[in-house]
Amino acid sequence: MRKTKAENIASAAADVVRAAAGRKKYKRTTAVILAAGNSCRMKGKDKQFLTVCGMPVLARSIRAFENSPCIKDIVVVTKEDKIRDVITLCEKYGFKKVYAVVAGGENRQTSAWLGFRQVSDKAEFVAFHDGARCLVDPDDIEKVCLAAYEFGAATAATAATDTVKKANASGFIEGSEDRNFVWLAQTPQVFGTNLYRASGYTAREANFLATDDCSLAERIGFKGIKLVETGKKNIKITTPDDVFLAEALIGAEKRAKEKENADR
Repeated sequence: MRKTKAENIASAAADVVRAAAGRKKYKRTTAVILAAGNSCRMKGKDKQFLTVCGMPVLARSIRAFENSPCIKDIVVVTKEDKIRDVITLCEKYGFKKVYAVVAGGENRQTSAWLGFRQVSDKAEFVAFHDGARCLVDPDDIEKVCLAAYEFGAATAATAATDTVKKANASGFIEGSEDRNFVWLAQTPQVFGTNLYRASGYTAREANFLATDDCSLAERIGFKGIKLVETGKKNIKITTPDDVFLAEALIGAEKRAKEKENADR
């Protein structure tokens, strides 16, 4: 039966409502990718420029954020003598979201703050990511960002599966932790810009040094950092063995996809 004009209009309006309800709303988010480390355990090689399956580590990390719909733009923090190399890398791979490449500081926390200073006042959220975590993918970035939009802050992480022991300074066991409540923090770590500004500034004033960005927000009493499971694949390239592991993980994922396509 042919629909009336009014019924067609009503049907079209319903389609629009359904589409709007299913559409994810992204808030303006800038990624700060940290690549200014000294690579001390890489036997003199800069891990950011080592290739994993033919592509530099840093390029893989940037590409994931380039392809994430949550990310509006990107700041890369590197060593001063590598700025030109990073710019060349971005040009080679056609990255459009990278708008600033800046020199880092004497430690990760300082580098994060220097990168944050480049973030636009219009940004509502900032996502900090270790450039050496080159297996992160756009889906995981989106999951962490959406959690941060809801709770104010979120971090990629994976739940501990091994038994966790607490040790003393001499390396002897002091006790066991309940692994049901133990997570291993990863990146990206995403914060509302005002939250990060307050936590980063107060940490600098107090000379408080942390190994990740969540610790800064924890220090000022923020209790709302949501842990988002992103699995064990999101490894950090730290030693030469990690390059082989990353390539093995990429190969396994590729074979799994090929098998899935063949079975369809």
